Amino acid sequence: MKNIAVVCGGFSGEYQISVQSAEMVKNNLDSKQYNSYVIVIERDRWYYKDDNDNKHIVDKNDFTLKINNHIVKFDGVFNAIHGTPGEDGKLLGYFDLLNIPYTSCGMDTSALTFNKYMCNKFVQSLGINVARSFSFVTCDNIVKDDVIKTLGLPVFVKPARGGSSVGVSKVKTAEEFNSAIKKAFKEDDRILIEETIVGREITCGLFLKNNKLIVLPLTEIISKHDFFDYEAKYTEDLADEITPPNNLSLDHETDIKAISALLYNKLGCKGVVRIDYILSQTDLYFIEINTVPGMTEASILPKQAEAMGITIAELFNTVVKNMFN
Repeated sequence: MKNIAVVCGGFSGEYQISVQSAEMVKNNLDSKQYNSYVIVIERDRWYYKDDNDNKHIVDKNDFTLKINNHIVKFDGVFNAIHGTPGEDGKLLGYFDLLNIPYTSCGMDTSALTFNKYMCNKFVQSLGINVARSFSFVTCDNIVKDDVIKTLGLPVFVKPARGGSSVGVSKVKTAEEFNSAIKKAFKEDDRILIEETIVGREITCGLFLKNNKLIVLPLTEIISKHDFFDYEAKYTEDLADEITPPNNLSLDHETDIKAISALLYNKLGCKGVVRIDYILSQTDLYFIEINTVPGMTEASILPKQAEAMGITIAELFNTVVKNMFN
């Protein structure tokens, strides 16, 4: 039996969603093949909480647990941390040093894709459309009138690094601009200001199975808020998630899936990822890539897998098995 650490928590606003994803993973991993331990990662401590609510501290020197004088060594890690340090590469570099395999993209891929500013530059270099944008760091002088003149209104103001739309604002008037800037800078020291692309929001999930890339059915997201913000993502009935999308042409479906497969390979992705797009009346635009997408019952990717006849248990066990191939 292999010991699998399901790491969760982290240092971002996605902490609670990550914990829920980890519980979903643990409940669906094959208990005949794997001993799974949910490991909570916090700034001041990393710990495993047993069935009696006793917390066992992780030894960070070698990522082991001591339980009743028995040392638990981990054969692999299921990465369920949305945001830092699991999705931005920091924790993955640590596992690389310890030579412990993990389910998600590697350190360099994770660092690149987590930084929306850098990722957009890479994606654009492949000839794929991205929204026009400005990027600023905390010490920059942001001239509001110049930004609005170039991009128009509304614009999206977002942290360069982050997920689940934490710190993101849709700015409709010049009066809302400064408060949105402050909100984004609370989450990161680099921000993006992007033009608004009007169109349908489509997302594509992908994962490897026996070294073959599986492209899942697409999902259209129709938020009942101004955009697919944190509340809409995690509150029932605030967004319609339609899998597969209605009235999406075969050409558009093929393009989205082909571009997603291209990005998966060019970025050197591993494990399960989800790539988001806006389909306007004239073009397809890349929005972002999620290298540790949500895995709760309410999350999009498990629903996409289900629509393809892949159970959540099969998905998780396949991803873990891939670590050892």
